[in-house]
Amino acid sequence: MNQLFSLQHKVSLKNHNTFGINAIADNVLRISSVDQLPELHARFKAQPELGFVFLGGGSNVILPDHIEALVLQIDLKGKQVIERDNNTVLVSASAGENWHDFVQWTIAQGLGGLENLSLIPGTVGAAPIQNIGAYGRELKDCFYSLRAYDLLSGEEHVFSKEQCAFAYRDSFFKRPESRHLLITEVCFSFDLDWQPELSYGDVAQRLKGQGISKPTPQQVSDTICAIRRSKLPDPREIGNAGSFFKNPIISIELRDRILESYPHCVSYPLPNGQCKLAAGWLIEQAGWKGRQTGNVGVYEKQALVLVNHGGATGMEVRALAEAIQNDVAQKFGVRLEVEPIFID
Repeated sequence: MNQLFSLQHKVSLKNHNTFGINAIADNVLRISSVDQLPELHARFKAQPELGFVFLGGGSNVILPDHIEALVLQIDLKGKQVIERDNNTVLVSASAGENWHDFVQWTIAQGLGGLENLSLIPGTVGAAPIQNIGAYGRELKDCFYSLRAYDLLSGEEHVFSKEQCAFAYRDSFFKRPESRHLLITEVCFSFDLDWQPELSYGDVAQRLKGQGISKPTPQQVSDTICAIRRSKLPDPREIGNAGSFFKNPIISIELRDRILESYPHCVSYPLPNGQCKLAAGWLIEQAGWKGRQTGNVGVYEKQALVLVNHGGATGMEVRALAEAIQNDVAQKFGVRLEVEPIFID
């Protein structure tokens, strides 16, 4: 197990999570090659009680003050076009690739499909776990398959789109039974008959304002980057995990009851007969926009984002999230779900 000698001890992860929590990890191992994985399997087979935590870009996790489990920093790199025909192109990327950089690389290859997901922080390997989405697109729309290594059995598995069980900000990989699966590579399928997704008004209006009627993938990407920068804080300037709550999906009946008391409630009809509410609007109406409790608070420009005002702990973040959930539930009868994963 020579490669395990590269273990680092008592490591601060403050610069490895976008919320900027100063979590101290007892042991950290950087995974830069799949050749390390059999060694890890042997270690966990010998010590099945040994826990582990996967850490990619740290953009969708809230860390505790102290982590006893072995932290595996996923730094697998590489991307390539693997197959091309008259209709589609298949592209693979290793799990440690930066997501936004990968999106820009696919656009540079003349491929459209991921441009609406531009500037989302994190890594390629973490993207399927959350089924990341923005501005009318989700990862699953271009997803083809992924490879994952089972640290308990030592086997590699390939998961199809159906096996990943993608849903709104959810997948099989957020379930407890998948937590021993380390995603190593993700494969995407791009349709050469690309059409832009411009259903979100902000995107269409900005493009129209620039005199662009038939945008390219790069023009859509640039527009979405500009919108995101205007609405969301840069983690390099103030710690945050992006959108902290899912937009709740509720019945039409509940939506109608809410509208009786709050006629300006923001909602979007869904094809399945339900509707989606704007979580940020609910949080703002509950009086939380711009408020601070201790070292954490709600971003003054976007109520959907929680921020670190300096020295925040995971416990403070959890307490603020629960307070917001309780107030929104009391006011609207809607329970907000958290997007980031809290590491215990």
